[in-house]
Amino acid sequence: MTDPGREGSDAASIAETPETSRPASSIGRSSALLASGTLVSRALGLVSIIVLAAAIGINSSAGDTFALANQLPNNVYSLIAGGLLSAVIVPQIVKSSLHDDGGAGFINKLITLGLVVVAVITVIATVSAPLLVRLYGQGFSEPNVALATALAYWCLPQILFYALYSLIGETLNARGVFGPFTWAPVLNNVVAISGIVAFIALFGGATDHIRPQDWTLPQIALLAGSATLGIAFQAFSLFFFLGKAGVRYRPDFRWKGVGLGNTGRAASWVFGIFLISQISGVVEASVASGASKGGNASINAMKIGWLMFMLPHSIVTVSIVTAYFTRMSAHVRDGRLGDLRDDISSAIRSILLIMIFAAVGLAVLSLPFSAVFGTNYGEISSLAAVYLGFLTGLVPFTIFFVLLRVYYALDKTRWAFFIQIAQTTIYVTLALLVAAFAPKEWTAVGLTLALAIAVTVQATLSAIVLRGPLGSLDTALVVKRALWFLAAAIVAGGVGWGILQLLGGVGPGGYPVTNRLHAIISMVIVGLAMALVYFGLLWLTRNPELRTFGQPFINKLRRGR
Repeated sequence: MTDPGREGSDAASIAETPETSRPASSIGRSSALLASGTLVSRALGLVSIIVLAAAIGINSSAGDTFALANQLPNNVYSLIAGGLLSAVIVPQIVKSSLHDDGGAGFINKLITLGLVVVAVITVIATVSAPLLVRLYGQGFSEPNVALATALAYWCLPQILFYALYSLIGETLNARGVFGPFTWAPVLNNVVAISGIVAFIALFGGATDHIRPQDWTLPQIALLAGSATLGIAFQAFSLFFFLGKAGVRYRPDFRWKGVGLGNTGRAASWVFGIFLISQISGVVEASVASGASKGGNASINAMKIGWLMFMLPHSIVTVSIVTAYFTRMSAHVRDGRLGDLRDDISSAIRSILLIMIFAAVGLAVLSLPFSAVFGTNYGEISSLAAVYLGFLTGLVPFTIFFVLLRVYYALDKTRWAFFIQIAQTTIYVTLALLVAAFAPKEWTAVGLTLALAIAVTVQATLSAIVLRGPLGSLDTALVVKRALWFLAAAIVAGGVGWGILQLLGGVGPGGYPVTNRLHAIISMVIVGLAMALVYFGLLWLTRNPELRTFGQPFINKLRRGR
C-alpha cells in the first residue's frame, strides 16, 4: 500500500511541472535534445551492425537465424503490449494530470499493471520459442530452425525489458523529460557491441560460423545473451530519472477507480492495429526466409536495410514528433483543434525539409553506405538494392508516423485500426505475388517495394479520414513545400552522383565501394557537398521552413561579431 502523504507530495511536484503547453521554442529545444541522443545511439547502432556483419555475415544462414531470433521479442512486444504501453500512454498521462493527485496514482498503477501483464507474456513467449520460430521462419531448413530456436530462448526475455523501457520512457516524455528516453539506447549499443567483439575474439568471424549445426552453447549464449543484456541496461537506467519528472514510483496493485478502463478501451483498438500488422510480419518473414538459401538477400539483409532506413527517421521524425506529441494531446484535451491543425502542418513541413533530402541523398549513397557493412561486391549490391526499395517509402512512412500520433491524441484509434487493415491487405497481397513470381535474388527487394506501396496508401487514407474531425490539414501548403524541397534535393543529388563518378564510380573496384574506410570517406565528401547545395538553394530561394530553423543561428553569429 502507498503512503497517502507521500503520494500527495508526489502529486504536488507533478502539478508544478506541466509540459502540456510549451511554446514553439521549447519544442525546438526538446527536438534538438532528442535528436542528439538518437544520433549518438544510431551511430553506435551502425557500429553494432558493422561488427555483427563481421561476426556472422549478411547473406548467411547464421545472419538470418540471429536476425529472426532477435526480431521475435520486438514482434511479440509490439503485438501484445505495444499499444497499451506506448501508443496511448502519453495522452492518458496528460489527461491524468487533471486528477486531484496530479496523476501520481494513475502512473503508479499503470506501470505496475503493465509490468505484471508483460512479465506473464514474456514467460509464455519464451516457452513458446520453437512455435514462434517455425511460424516466422517457415522457409528455413531444419538446422536453421534449430539454431534460431536456441538463440530465441536467450532473446525472448527482451520483451519484459522493452516493456519496462517503454513504460518508464513514455512516462518521462509525458512529463516533459525527454533526454533519458533517447540516450538510454546508448547503453544498449555499448553492451551489444562489447558482446559481439568478445564473440569475434573468442570464436572467430563470419567465415567460422557458416554451418548452423556447428554452433555451440557458449557461442549462442554470448551472442544472444549480450543482446538481451543490452536491452536490460537500457530499461533499468530510466528508473534514475523518474524523480526528475516528479514521479516516485511505488508498486500499486489497486487498479480500480483511476480510469484505467479508458486506457484499456483506447489501447484495445491499438492492440488490433498491432495484431493486424503482425500478419504482415509473419508473411514477410516466411517469404523472405524462403530466399535464405544460395546467398540471396533475405531476413538479415532486410533487417540491416531497415535499420539503415530508420536512421534519418529516428533522428529527425521521431525526435520532432515526440516533442510535439505531448502538446498535441494537450490541445485535444483542451478542445483547441485549430492549434492541433497548426501543429500537424508545422511538424510535417519541418520533417519533410530533412526527409526529402535524406531520401534522395541516401539513394545516391546507397552503394557506399552498403559497403560499410559488406565485404564483397555481391553482398554490397544486393544490400543496396534492398535499401533503395525501403527508401522509396521514406516520405510516406514519415507522414503516416505523424498522422498516426494525431489519431492517438484524438483517441480515434478505431479509425487507425481500419486503415491498418487496408494497409495489411495490400502488403500481404503484394508479398504473396512476390513469393509466387519474383526470382529468389529479388525477393527482398520486392518485399520492400510492396511495403512502400502499402504505406503510401496508408498515409493517404489517414490524411483523408482526418479531414472529417479536423477539416483542412494545410494539404496545399504541405505539397507546395514538398515540391520545393524535392526540386532542391534533385539538384543536390545530381551533384552528389557526379562527385561519386569523379571518385571512381560505384561499380566493382570503384573507390567508394572497395572497403569500409573508402566508403566512409566518400560518404562524408559527397554528403557534405549535397547538403551544401541543398540547403544553399533553399536559403537563396528564401524557403520559410529553412529560414525558421536557420535564422536563430545566423543571428547568434552576427551577435558574436
